[in-house]
Amino acid sequence: MNDVAYGLIPAPRRIHDALPGGVGFEIDEDTEIDARPGTERVARWLRATVGAATGLPLAPHRDGWSRVLLRILPELGEEHGPEAHRVAVDGYLVEIAGASEAGVFRGAQTFRQLLGPEAFRRAPVTRRTGWQLPAVVIEDAPRFAWRGVLLDVARHFLPKDGVLRYLDLLAAHKLNVLHLHLTDDQGWRVEIERCPRLTEVGAWRTRTKLGHRASPLWDERPHGGYYTRHDIREIVAYAAERHITVVPEIDIPGHSQAAIAAYPELGNTDVVDTTALSVWDTWGVSPNVLAPTDTTLAFYENVLTEVLELFPSPFVHIGGDECPKDQWRASPAARARIEAEGLAGEDGLQSWFIRHFDRWLAERGRRLVGWDEILEGGLAPGATVSSWRGYAGGIVAARAGHDVIMCPEQRVYLDHRQADGPDEPVPIGYVRTLEDVYRFEPVPPELTGAEAARVIGTQANLWSEVMEDQRRVDYQAFPRLAAFAEVAWSALPAPEDRDFAGFERRMSVHYARLDALGVDYRPPGGPRPWQRRPGVLGRPIEGPPPNV
Repeated sequence: MNDVAYGLIPAPRRIHDALPGGVGFEIDEDTEIDARPGTERVARWLRATVGAATGLPLAPHRDGWSRVLLRILPELGEEHGPEAHRVAVDGYLVEIAGASEAGVFRGAQTFRQLLGPEAFRRAPVTRRTGWQLPAVVIEDAPRFAWRGVLLDVARHFLPKDGVLRYLDLLAAHKLNVLHLHLTDDQGWRVEIERCPRLTEVGAWRTRTKLGHRASPLWDERPHGGYYTRHDIREIVAYAAERHITVVPEIDIPGHSQAAIAAYPELGNTDVVDTTALSVWDTWGVSPNVLAPTDTTLAFYENVLTEVLELFPSPFVHIGGDECPKDQWRASPAARARIEAEGLAGEDGLQSWFIRHFDRWLAERGRRLVGWDEILEGGLAPGATVSSWRGYAGGIVAARAGHDVIMCPEQRVYLDHRQADGPDEPVPIGYVRTLEDVYRFEPVPPELTGAEAARVIGTQANLWSEVMEDQRRVDYQAFPRLAAFAEVAWSALPAPEDRDFAGFERRMSVHYARLDALGVDYRPPGGPRPWQRRPGVLGRPIEGPPPNV
């Protein structure tokens, strides 16, 4: 059976006809959901989404013959893990079986796609009373355990409802990690009760650079916002219902000007008047970094204590990248710390920060994740590396026995422009087309089998310097995020052998689903008129934008 007819994204491992002569299944007002133990949340999700779109009650099963059966079959995961699942449709039954509840939920995404684009709307748009499904069996499981998306809410704040919407979009594409970049020079976005000035001061800036850092333009309006503790609990719970892990990022020791503006004692006060600092209003890498003091360590231990209370994720990201050393070189206090700890100069101070919080998190049963600069100076065995400056950091980390998340800026930074020419809204970064993303391979060929197994997943990053609102995030993310989802999920051949033409044919169906979901994606022919912003924000900049 050719899956192009169904436009399934991401592509399943195996799809074939049901039994010879099998007929399809019609879901109507008599169809019930038979939720076996452990699948109740999936049934609730189906009623809230498919039920809302079709206008059908999808009542709990009593004695009707028309039913959607949800059940957990652990044996399905013997080869491919807990998210393995099977969707089987014949004339009498739709069975969605998974090795775990997560597997059943992933199967429910396939089921929704089979119903057609109208199943992705929030209310019925047709008067029909029956919804046809083909007689088909689909067996599927993911390639990677970590299939992530970074959402940068520090540079431009995305209100809570926007985050919840993106969780729905991730779930629809079988992605399972939301990496929330919560703090940076330009804003602090999570409420910390012990440190109220982080949001009273650190969550707001007076103006914002418009476009990339070379632009002469400014948005003179104040910008800011943050998530309350209840907001975070809601986001985490909403994600958990969709079997998505929310990984928080609290940047240490660089990218910290917003925190220093709120609490000047965190900065290098012996070389800078930190009381004069404000939340940064432009892009790039701020020279204002955390001071290597016991006061700073205690402060961030208090911060992370509350972060651990809010985020049950086994992983906590602490940044660890792009930390200028100029202030440390000029600081007597920093030099004293270097001597006291026996460090290898100012470069050793960054590793000193990382090693401290690596141990601190490990003592509390959590795992540190950081950008690939954290390799400098050595890591504890449990630390995980996000390889962003290409593949090299990930290769070194895997060979040293560390788990790796591949997210090279040259391939999966989705804030980068999608084409050359004047129509791209903000022409930063490398040109990365839909096909480029589809041919991305997360596992470098240099790794041996055991080393390759250390690549636990991959992640697409959406940095928001030039994404000022939800509409712009949509434009940069889609349709490329659909291609990335297939790379992360599906058992694809080598990049040069991938059937991009077949993917495009399936996307011709999937675009209608994105339309139903209200995604303002970049169409195949280029930006829509209202998506363009030609020539306003400066000439193209080849290479990485000012992010991470």
